[in-house]
Amino acid sequence: MSSEDRPPPEQGAVLLNGAPKRTPSLGQEAVEEGGLQARGQWASKVEFLLAVAGQIIGLGNVWRFPYLCYKNGGGVFFVPYLLFLVLCGVPLFLLETSLGQYTSLGGVSAWRSICPLFGGLGYASQVMILHGCVYYIVILAWALFYLAHSFQEVLPWAHCNNTWNTDTCVLFDSQNLTASGVGMPVNATSPVTEFWEREVLQLSSGVDELGPVSWRLALCLLVIWVVCYFCVWKGVKSTGKVVYLTATFPYLMLAVLLLRGVTLPGAAQGIIYYLKPNSTRLADPQVWMDAGTQIFFSYGICLGSLTALGSYNKYNNDCYKDCYKLCLLNSGTSFVAGFAIFSVLGFMAQEQGVDISIVAQSGPGLAFIAYPRAVAMMPLPQLWAVCFFLMIIMLGLDTQFVSLEALMTSVTDLYPAVIRRGHRRELLLLLVCVVCFLVGLVMVTPGGLYVFQIYDHFSCSGASLLLLSIFQSVAVGWFYGPDRFNDNIKDMIGYHPPAIFKVCWRYLTPAVCTATFVFSLVRWSPLSLGKGLAAPGWATGLGWLLTLSSVSLLPLWALYALITTPGTLRQRVSLLCQPTKDSPLALKHQLSGSPLTFLPVLSLNEKTKEPLADML
Repeated sequence: MSSEDRPPPEQGAVLLNGAPKRTPSLGQEAVEEGGLQARGQWASKVEFLLAVAGQIIGLGNVWRFPYLCYKNGGGVFFVPYLLFLVLCGVPLFLLETSLGQYTSLGGVSAWRSICPLFGGLGYASQVMILHGCVYYIVILAWALFYLAHSFQEVLPWAHCNNTWNTDTCVLFDSQNLTASGVGMPVNATSPVTEFWEREVLQLSSGVDELGPVSWRLALCLLVIWVVCYFCVWKGVKSTGKVVYLTATFPYLMLAVLLLRGVTLPGAAQGIIYYLKPNSTRLADPQVWMDAGTQIFFSYGICLGSLTALGSYNKYNNDCYKDCYKLCLLNSGTSFVAGFAIFSVLGFMAQEQGVDISIVAQSGPGLAFIAYPRAVAMMPLPQLWAVCFFLMIIMLGLDTQFVSLEALMTSVTDLYPAVIRRGHRRELLLLLVCVVCFLVGLVMVTPGGLYVFQIYDHFSCSGASLLLLSIFQSVAVGWFYGPDRFNDNIKDMIGYHPPAIFKVCWRYLTPAVCTATFVFSLVRWSPLSLGKGLAAPGWATGLGWLLTLSSVSLLPLWALYALITTPGTLRQRVSLLCQPTKDSPLALKHQLSGSPLTFLPVLSLNEKTKEPLADML
């Protein structure tokens, strides 16, 4: 078998159990020595690419990037966006995917293997994934609720004759306002807003009034969780097949909506608003902050997912080229989605006779208010509503279950002897899904939207991601060594990545992330819950606890490692800042009787390159 076709070393159990095992052939349901189930790997390179694409290309590409581009100077927004992409996005993306591929381990075990002092990076990222699994899936429950109502003869958010509508419900279109000869009533509300607030959410007046669980939203949430469970329950064998649908179907729907959008009257005006350059906006620091946070959110950096997905690759997979392909696909999707969204917003603005700034929104406001209102104005509105909400569900679904797969990978690699037996993995996954579903029920109550906003703002906030990015760069750039990491990548792909990556890992990426992190703290403001509501003090306190539940694991793990490691303080720090000598790569050579090395590209009977002691 050639080196290109050689499967990756099965390393997880060796690292944690110190026992050799048989490497299964591709596609086999092999059982390793000791009765452990095979860790598995991608059946093809396409599965890996689609899984990563499904993870990183999500709702933020459709409902966040186009709005940020419009708000922050149109075409000039690409200046800070591309700068952050080159200095932070691509280097960290390559770092995480190649780390997983090199170690064949999930996020936690991989960091503990190459630099034990920074093992907290893995734990923190898994806690952030767990938080994300709780609240992100609620968006899909809302979208499923809308999808179910999109098959009615008349869309319920297109008129004011529903039982939930109030006397102040008004159809906001230019014909009605012109015919009445008066302006828009001061306290008027639109039918789409009333459908969202009074029918879907049954929104309360504040986070203090949670109210009972909405059984209809709870049922939608349950359906989505069941789908997620069966997408992940067999590991990469099931995940790798599902992504063929979930990662490609949104592109079909996006293409359909784009073709429909650009043919609508007013579409050109919307696209002009989307891209019209305003160079003066570059002087606003908030524009640069928005560009940086968008990169971190949309590329799935520091969540451990990229490391877990990369760990199922063949050892000699060209992760460097994959990195560029996926980054180009991600940013390209965001750019094209802007045309699909703003062409429709331009049409809606023309139909209502208002400026596009009145109708342009971001986040849930775009998905559940602005776009449904625009759809209601089109011919065959049911068709376009079904296409749009199917796209939203598919975009979010693969992000959700791939994140869940990454979490299960990390936990399984930590305790392979316990979990990789019988049906224990499936039972553990079921337990995780049930617990997350039960916690998520609080977000399908009348006050659930406020809880959702607190989760979204604090649990996976930009500041948390930036902090993890800084420590990731420091761990590789200053402790493990950028030269060594670059050599590790060469061992896998056969050539060195450009030297600029070493400069980024050591200097540029931590510097840019630190500056952005400090700026985010300086410009921090209390969370606004909408309609003039500010989060109460106790809610903000709970939010900060969510943040600390992940980032606090960085110092806590480092302190624990220092306490439990023998030797003087200097010896402990020195030992914890170098690759573990019981790492799978080291143990392979110990078992074969060859000199200890951390460069595993050589087969066990080949002459090794450099002893670990000399390299350290």
